[in-house]
Amino acid sequence: MTEIRRRPGDGTGGLRTGTATFESLREQAVALRREGLSRRDIRDRLAVHNNDILNRLLEGEPPPEWTKRPNAKDDLRARARELRLQGMTYDQIQVELGCSKSSISLWVRDLPKPDRRRTTEEASAIAKRGWERTLDLREKDRRETKQIARDAIGAMTERELFLLGVGLYWAEGGKDKPYARREKVQFVNSDPDMIFTFLAWLGLLGIEPEHLCYSVMIHENANVTAAEQFWANLVGVDVNRLQKTTLKRHNPKTSRKNTGADYHGCLAVRVRQGADLYRRIEGWWCGIVGAASHFDPRNRT
Repeated sequence: MTEIRRRPGDGTGGLRTGTATFESLREQAVALRREGLSRRDIRDRLAVHNNDILNRLLEGEPPPEWTKRPNAKDDLRARARELRLQGMTYDQIQVELGCSKSSISLWVRDLPKPDRRRTTEEASAIAKRGWERTLDLREKDRRETKQIARDAIGAMTERELFLLGVGLYWAEGGKDKPYARREKVQFVNSDPDMIFTFLAWLGLLGIEPEHLCYSVMIHENANVTAAEQFWANLVGVDVNRLQKTTLKRHNPKTSRKNTGADYHGCLAVRVRQGADLYRRIEGWWCGIVGAASHFDPRNRT
């Protein structure tokens, strides 16, 4: 017969002294659980503050419904428990439901373990299929979330594009420094969509295409010719209009990730005689910062 001795401050009670058998405490704990008490209530009622002992006292006793939080995965949890009772392993349940094994473990850990009936190789193959299924579901969720967000943008007003362009330039464009005056408008980026949006903003400002200069910046061991043609096609100019390409020396001691056919380096877009435009951009940005400092979300309609 197991005895649990409680002493003040020993972690197993703290409010009582004396000796109680594990069996008698379990009977009380189970009875309280079936009355609908939560773990915290049972812990306080029996003065058992050791989580390991409390887990043993309540082993096999499901929590009352009122303690369960509504969860979008409740159906998955119920299905996982059903499959576990049919003798499936975590890997098999993962293949079936596409859930992570950590979630499955939380849902079914109180259920009996099935007998092991497969080799290590078979278990590894099942685990791989389960992980692939999980990745497929994650990718589906990722695409759906991005599409919903994209649809939420809709059409942009001229003012929205104007403000976006100011923020875009101040984040990614060249900026003047007190110790090195560079009042010129130059935007460098490797993302074609960023370049496209920046050019749309310049168009909104009335900057004529002939006032723009383009040049490519790329690693010397990449396909420079293909990159130059890619950027020329993107901005809609003849490749001969591009200025001299800047080649970055390759360091053989480093391992580059930006390689392959999708690597095109960066495109630099410069506005000729852009000092006045640069000053206006800086002023616009200061105006945005000032407006943001007084922004009150309660005034949103």
